[in-house]
Amino acid sequence: MNPRPYAVFDIDGTIIRWQLYHALADTLAKKGIIEEKEFQKVRSARMNWKSRRSTNSFVDYEKSLIRLIDRSLPGVDYEVFSHACSEVIDRYKDQVYTFTRDFLAQLRQENYLTFAISASPKELVKQVAIYYGFDDYDGSDYEINNGRLSGNKKILLGSAKSKSLIKMIDDHGATNNGSIAVGDTLGDIELLSIAERPIAFNPSKELFEEAFQKKWELVIERKNVVYSLKYKDGQYILIPPRDRQTYIL
Repeated sequence: MNPRPYAVFDIDGTIIRWQLYHALADTLAKKGIIEEKEFQKVRSARMNWKSRRSTNSFVDYEKSLIRLIDRSLPGVDYEVFSHACSEVIDRYKDQVYTFTRDFLAQLRQENYLTFAISASPKELVKQVAIYYGFDDYDGSDYEINNGRLSGNKKILLGSAKSKSLIKMIDDHGATNNGSIAVGDTLGDIELLSIAERPIAFNPSKELFEEAFQKKWELVIERKNVVYSLKYKDGQYILIPPRDRQTYIL
């Protein structure tokens, strides 16, 4: 049997329209695991980002959110944490981008191996992977001691994502010929660099700059329109909507 090509997708902001890690923080706060007083500070940082107070407002918000979750999780019962993850997935699993949802379904029909790799907790990634039929998945690991979270973790970002992908390729005997990777932020660059066909989807500024330098494909989804952009002669050319399907697929 010939080896199958693979397609790897980021999850947060690529498949799911929101960041699952952020939704998990909201859920943990409602359960009292994150103190309300401390969570208000994160909410203020989130509003600074939503009102675009500065170019670094999103980074500042995300850092404050991660620090708060890191302080709050040690000692939390794993079953409580797992149930919170399930609540998040139940709410957000169908709040997806049309392009990535349909592209994933198309690739599965074409016998691609499909992988999900995300910096979100593995408990969240697992449930998304099962729901959408991914062949394999990976996420950030949180250590469990005696049924409780210890606070120790292994975050899946940058080179850790690429190492995870390389392991999946080896485990499944996949080929890089025809391979595809889809991501949206700086943390996906190393992942995208491995695949034969990298797609920067709704890219952050940092990812866009990298994509431009490397002439990667861009796909933008806004409202009910998907824009495909192909690099040519030092600039990106918009692919007309009538040609979009044949170009993407």
